[in-house]
Amino acid sequence: MTKLVPFNRNRNLTRTSNFDNFYNMLDDFFTDSFPTSRNLLRDTFKIDIQEKDNEYLIEAELPGIKKENIELAIEDDNICISVSSQEEVNEEGTNYIHRERRYGSMARRIRLANANLAESQAKLDEGILKITIPKQEKASGAQKIDID
Repeated sequence: MTKLVPFNRNRNLTRTSNFDNFYNMLDDFFTDSFPTSRNLLRDTFKIDIQEKDNEYLIEAELPGIKKENIELAIEDDNICISVSSQEEVNEEGTNYIHRERRYGSMARRIRLANANLAESQAKLDEGILKITIPKQEKASGAQKIDID
């Protein structure tokens, strides 16, 4: 019994060998929730970017986020997606011993080549934010220079 060591034995200590990382990885695997979940307090939101012939399509997973809590902005040829979330339950007449609230915010910035950000369109549907960004006409790579 004296050889048993509690989970995450070296989490806050300086690691002295490569085996410590391995043991902590095993400890984390068995103590963390499975499957892993994403939330506003620990992570950012997942995005997918597709390039089509004449546009880009960005899909961001934002489950449980209302349209009012999403901000889209154009900054220096980038599109910036910002999300803020506030979870608070107000129940009147309840005698709480312990009560928790969650607040969080996150942002993703995306730069796309030849994007016409001013003509972007966005739609939020069932937790998926879809942003369509048309491409600008490419200037020809080769130009002729007249000689005087």
